[in-house]
Amino acid sequence: MKIIKAKLWDLPQMMAVYAIARQMMKDTGNPNQWKDSFPEEEAVKRGILEGKAYLCLAEEGDEGKEGEGLQPGELLGTFYFAVEDDPTYRRIYQGEWLDQEPYGVIHRVAASGRGKGFGKACFDWAGRQWGNLKIDTHRDNRVMQHVLEKNGFQKCGIIYLENGEERLAYQRRGGEGKAKG
Repeated sequence: MKIIKAKLWDLPQMMAVYAIARQMMKDTGNPNQWKDSFPEEEAVKRGILEGKAYLCLAEEGDEGKEGEGLQPGELLGTFYFAVEDDPTYRRIYQGEWLDQEPYGVIHRVAASGRGKGFGKACFDWAGRQWGNLKIDTHRDNRVMQHVLEKNGFQKCGIIYLENGEERLAYQRRGGEGKAKG
């Protein structure tokens, strides 16, 4: 799999992947995290323009689910990544962050459902960019919780989004990138 920065012309495909991810969430008992409209197209577009939106593309030989063939360049997933302070991560409840060092934040992780290993590819790539990573997910998103824990993230506590919604907060240290401490 190959990770590249998204371009504006990728926006329609990215929004289609987000629609697939929203349906997968509903199908797996998580209908409330993204509801019917998250992420909003304008936020995804802003991420692209700021250089913080990424695509995960199939490469020659990548295997799809149930052994399906994948086309090189096929979009397998999308996500937001930046080394920045997330205001909602400043306070954590019922636990604590592993440290207070600078971190890379990962948001809006969505898979097309076609490829195997998108989560691992996303998190390993982010870890090579910056070794200290933080992410959050909805309490009902058991699929993402499993993927996070399988990929070395530790549950640290609870954070609250700007709209007051609760999220489970995770952190992973020790990637190959900067600040691996």
